[in-house]
Amino acid sequence: MSHVNTDVLIIGAGPSGCVSAAYLHRQGINVKVVEKSQFPRFVIGESLLPRCMDHFQEVGLLDCLKAEGFEVKPGARFLRDDIVCHFDFSKKHTDGWDWTWQVPRADFDNALAQELIKKGVDIAFQHEVVDVVFNDDGSSQTTIKNAEGEAYQVNAKFIVDSSGYGRVLPRLLGLDKPSSMPEHSSIFTHVKDLNRPEGKEGTMITFDVLDKDTWFWVIPFSNGITSLGFVGKNEFIDSFEGTTTERMKQMIETSEYYKKRFSGLDFEFDPICIRNYSKAVTKFYGNGFVLTGNSAEFLDPVFSSGVTFATESALCSAKLIAKQLQGETVDWEKEYADYITYGVDVFRTYVEEWYTGNLQTLFFHRPENPDIKKQICAVLAGYVWDKTNPFVRKHKRIVANLAHLINMEKEQANS
Repeated sequence: MSHVNTDVLIIGAGPSGCVSAAYLHRQGINVKVVEKSQFPRFVIGESLLPRCMDHFQEVGLLDCLKAEGFEVKPGARFLRDDIVCHFDFSKKHTDGWDWTWQVPRADFDNALAQELIKKGVDIAFQHEVVDVVFNDDGSSQTTIKNAEGEAYQVNAKFIVDSSGYGRVLPRLLGLDKPSSMPEHSSIFTHVKDLNRPEGKEGTMITFDVLDKDTWFWVIPFSNGITSLGFVGKNEFIDSFEGTTTERMKQMIETSEYYKKRFSGLDFEFDPICIRNYSKAVTKFYGNGFVLTGNSAEFLDPVFSSGVTFATESALCSAKLIAKQLQGETVDWEKEYADYITYGVDVFRTYVEEWYTGNLQTLFFHRPENPDIKKQICAVLAGYVWDKTNPFVRKHKRIVANLAHLINMEKEQANS
């Protein structure tokens, strides 16, 4: 078996792996990236948040993405019955990016990976991690198989697991644990958006709320393709009969707002169904390794937090790895686990309160409160570490308390 030596082995070449690799490479640290798939490849997670733009800019990956001409996402729209709740990222509590993108991830991820290859980063596609052994000093020997099935070993001082849904180290090291999130499933596909309206209506990312537990995403791309997906309790997904294509077509008919636009269109691929998609782990790091992005934890997709947590954790961990390799002391619990957990917990609160109905009460209450909306908008833009924002600092109680007040006012008005 052949051997390869590197400072840092990164598992996965998605946004998390690319941000880690870009930062470490700029620091002069030797990096090897292994990716199980061949790019470009399909993956879900197509709606970004403004916060991740900071990360791409800091590691020198923003210009290559701008050159791709992805659809600009200046905000997000939530529909319920005849009420529209629109969040404009330029009107938020926290300073930061006022826009981001909605992207076909095959093209987006490939643009990142190809830019890194141009910069001299070693990325090996169709190389799968099959085993890993850690030494007492944190160094490791990782067995990898290439596309031909030939095995080789990578000796590394540190491993970054950015494998996303592959969850390589959680599987190999037994780090998975049950998620505290409600059990939901999703079903999704792409369509050629032949009936796309002109202007803003045709390109706006929208979440059509069918009931408290069920919603429909519409994510238009600049290439004329639109991503469609339903999220709901398992019993909702199972209530439709037939193939995934037949079930998806029936589901589209349940959206009064969108059924005319998408009824009768052929799907670009058979819809994919993922059951009980939320994931969690017992720890975010260990001696010689760190988990980033979806390898660590995946929340419900209602607020599109996936890529932002992936790049936030990637950049944070890469900075700490660089410090450690330079001989500095790193407190991984405080500087990484506690930091990332705080942001995850903020978003988890919002996801949980979405499904209790409390957050939906705030979204669709009329008249709107402009200050509250700005503070919520900052959270939805991904700025979940800004403790000047009451909706971050008091996230565990503020949504429920405000929803309770609104419901009490409604009861008094109706009595």
